[in-house]
Amino acid sequence: MCGIAGIVADRPVNPRAVTVMTDRIDHRGPDDQGQWSAADGKAVLGHRRLSILDTSAAGHQPMERDGLVTVFNGEIYNFLELRAELAALGEAFRTNSDTEVILAAYGRWGTECFARFNGMFALAILDARRKVLVCARDRFGEKPFLFAVRPGLFAFASEYKALLALDEVGLDFDPLPLLRFAHRPATGLDDQRATLFPAILQLLPGERLELDLGTLDWRIDRYWSLERDPGLSSLGMDEAAARLRDLLTDSVRLRLRSDVAVGSCLSGGLDSGSIIMLARRLLGDGAPYHVFTGRFPGTKADEWEYARHTAEAAGAIVHQVEPTAAGLLADLPDFLWANELPVGSASQYAQSCVFRLAKENGVTVLLDGQGADEVLGGYEQYFARYLAGLPAAERSTEEEAIRARYPGALDTPRQALSKALPPRLRHWLAGLSGKGSDLLFGLAPDLALRVAEANAPPPVPAGWSPLAAELARDSFQTHLPVLLRYGDRNSMAHSREVRLPFCDHRIAEFALSLDPALLMGEAQTKRLLRQAMKGILPEPVRTRWNKQGFLPPQDLWFGQGLIDEAERVIEDPAFAAAGWWNVGWWRSALRRFRAGETHLGWVLWRPLMIEGWRRHFLARVAAGPRLPAVSP
Repeated sequence: MCGIAGIVADRPVNPRAVTVMTDRIDHRGPDDQGQWSAADGKAVLGHRRLSILDTSAAGHQPMERDGLVTVFNGEIYNFLELRAELAALGEAFRTNSDTEVILAAYGRWGTECFARFNGMFALAILDARRKVLVCARDRFGEKPFLFAVRPGLFAFASEYKALLALDEVGLDFDPLPLLRFAHRPATGLDDQRATLFPAILQLLPGERLELDLGTLDWRIDRYWSLERDPGLSSLGMDEAAARLRDLLTDSVRLRLRSDVAVGSCLSGGLDSGSIIMLARRLLGDGAPYHVFTGRFPGTKADEWEYARHTAEAAGAIVHQVEPTAAGLLADLPDFLWANELPVGSASQYAQSCVFRLAKENGVTVLLDGQGADEVLGGYEQYFARYLAGLPAAERSTEEEAIRARYPGALDTPRQALSKALPPRLRHWLAGLSGKGSDLLFGLAPDLALRVAEANAPPPVPAGWSPLAAELARDSFQTHLPVLLRYGDRNSMAHSREVRLPFCDHRIAEFALSLDPALLMGEAQTKRLLRQAMKGILPEPVRTRWNKQGFLPPQDLWFGQGLIDEAERVIEDPAFAAAGWWNVGWWRSALRRFRAGETHLGWVLWRPLMIEGWRRHFLARVAAGPRLPAVSP
């Protein structure tokens, strides 16, 4: 895992600007740094290295080979298999790094090489032979690739703060994506080419970009799109579970490859538990295996009752941290600086605490269960989409079973009626009654309508079941890419690498080709994974129905100091001056929280984060060094 940056221009680049860019992201690579300049000075590439594979100086970047030079962030997990294939074709290697395999693969197969990679990556390859810069991002978007285009200039980096170090990249931002995110955190910031900053664009998952070094013209296309196998739709449960188990085992096997210590994040759920138990099988009984978990003792958010079953079954060495509201308030400036954009809940702070714990204990690489919920149907709200795809004759029986096991999964008639009201009417009624908890009520009316329209769900594409369409969209466009951004920034803030076995394209292609009943039938979330892990995962964890997620007791935290900070934000004149907020509704929400409506802590979190982001990220960027990208 590393940090990358670069500038290509129609005149000599300012090398100092690239140095400032990589200095801004030094937390991504504390082990080494490097810079490469073209002979004519019109291209400069920079790199910060976190040494994981071939930790020797041979793995230094930028790396050159046969007229190619690359800066690369991430891991190519199947690099050994690719290296053997390339060696059989006559390629020779001088390092044991996956970076050199990337260059050899590109040299042999061109841009078709990206479809051969099983990994997480964001990279740029300067090809002096073809006079192009080729860039690519992995299929799920685990690693970020941000870029800015200005007349006579192309710049890229792993993080916003690096690009915002350039004079040519403006600090202006568009509030609409920000408020779309505040309304529904799966939307607005990560699901489209444009970013919050009009001056900055992003490659989307599975895309590649080619820049002509002479004209600076550029184009983007896809090297991978999700393709389902129609032949898998008739697969039965037993065979499907066996095949998922094999795929997941192989995914874990590949992601255990490392020349530094590897451990796992641990929660009380299926996902991290499955990974830890499979890792134990692959490593053998004698190998020490460190796991890291966050706890919230004395609250319903504490998952230790379940997490300990997995830890004991795996014989793991357990490390625990207890995130608190006081800790969040103390860490808030640095936390928001690291995350670069507002975050959806206190869960992201707890995640950051776990990565810091791993750093304190010398474990550099962590496996994590992110991605299983989106690919395999782990959220209760997916039941509505599952039911929508069933024949009417089957729907009532399934719905009854779902409501019995998951009482909050489906809307009540009253909730459905409320959601069906026109947004402007709902907004008016909330103002009249002083009730409601929808963030839209806290926005200016016209802006609330724009946000609601922009966040309306798209229609189901032809040939897809409602469930498969929702899972695919959440996996590759909306929900999961947001969580992957959190994971990238929070792990990198502590110079840790997080690897996600469920984010393997082979698993997605397989699972989303199956009969939806295998994923969510019989009133079971992640039904297929539960079956696949039978006999491997401890039964109390495998048959745990009430998915919780790694969520701190956010409502309690508001009562422990966050509500005072939220009140300071809302009463600050800058809050009303922004012009977005319905200040009266937020003041009412503060009063209602203090009167006992503690569930409002979840909506009060949003302005707390947005205004905190303006103060602790935007202001800090503006106060930092900003240099011209090109030499005078």
